[in-house]
Amino acid sequence: MTARLLIGLLWLLHWLPLAWLAAFGRGLGRLLYRLAGSRRRIALRNIELCLPALSPAEREALAREHFQWLTRSLLERSLLWYASEARLRRLIHIEGDVGLADRAERPVMWLVPHFMGLDVAGTAVQLHVGKTATSIYQAQSNKVFDAAIRKGRRRFGQADIFSRQESSKPLIRCIRQGQPFFNLPDMDFGRQDAAFIPFFGVPAATLLAPSRMARALDMVVQPVVTEILPGGRGYRVRFLPPWTDFPTDDPHADALAMNRWIESEIRANPAQYLWVHKRFKTRPDGEAPLY
Repeated sequence: MTARLLIGLLWLLHWLPLAWLAAFGRGLGRLLYRLAGSRRRIALRNIELCLPALSPAEREALAREHFQWLTRSLLERSLLWYASEARLRRLIHIEGDVGLADRAERPVMWLVPHFMGLDVAGTAVQLHVGKTATSIYQAQSNKVFDAAIRKGRRRFGQADIFSRQESSKPLIRCIRQGQPFFNLPDMDFGRQDAAFIPFFGVPAATLLAPSRMARALDMVVQPVVTEILPGGRGYRVRFLPPWTDFPTDDPHADALAMNRWIESEIRANPAQYLWVHKRFKTRPDGEAPLY
């Protein structure tokens, strides 16, 4: 019942002007920072590890700002899931070559780091790319939430999504058929198909799959970065030039290059990166936990 009430609330919120919804989200984020003790501590620890030059006061200010963007992103899924197509086209500002996936003779892999506007990019490719995209998502234990997420992310009929717990065969089949792959490369999923690659100088369990998959399936790799704009200005999704030197025959070197690119994007917009994820949860043998 709680899940249905929350989804009903999201539906109601999508009627609000974005400026109102943004102000509400930022206010709620200030409250969430006080209440979400464990996630607040994770964010502060991540910022300390990744941006050690910041003073304690600067780290706290960045974490407070992050929680405001985080809460905005959660509430504004109401728009992505329920607002009209015309409204979303007005709010989502595209930069760069969004049409590459339609023109490319090889399948395209979009590399999309976990910035707060991540779900906006998923909507953007459905609105602006002719081909059906494919992606992986983390299935939710609550079946009502899980169904809502699947429906919201597939609402324009231009996406196939598969649970991370499922076999990869359907995903590979879609890519072989030419569907672009929306790939989220920067989370800690443990040791499987991962290596400890520096991320802001800290060894982090980093997936080798982006390199290996791109090489095995002869994919074009195009990085994509999202940004939530202040107030009611909407969202920016940047489709950057495809990488000409990725993949190589060294997946470890590719993972390092990928992490360094993500670091550069985080430095440009640190408050909107997903600091509440335990990016350094998995540790090399013999190394003490960082959280």
